[in-house]
Amino acid sequence: MIKLRYSIIYAVIRPEISEQISVGLIFVDGDKVEMRYSNEKLKALQGLFPEKSYTFISQVVRSMKLKQSQYTVDMIDYLTRYSNNMISLSPLQSVDVIPSEQNKVKLYRNYVYAGV
Repeated sequence: MIKLRYSIIYAVIRPEISEQISVGLIFVDGDKVEMRYSNEKLKALQGLFPEKSYTFISQVVRSMKLKQSQYTVDMIDYLTRYSNNMISLSPLQSVDVIPSEQNKVKLYRNYVYAGV
């Protein structure tokens, strides 16, 4: 059985105490990589970050979505280890479910944003 793998994308609010907010998910289904993020959560970050920091985070997350087809599992593994102090990714996790749209939505609602 093929397992669904995912990595959570976080905006790091205060790195000294590891305070962070999940803003998106990266799904890995075999060789296919798909990224989803929450516009609502990105907008909420405006009140938590200075304008330059917010713009940087927003641009990085949006560019990740645009370039999702270029990502590989190795690249995601690299990003989980070497992120900056404003964006971080969790290590890839596996769940024993088939990589269906329904399961992706459930994970997204659970980890990122339930208002979908």
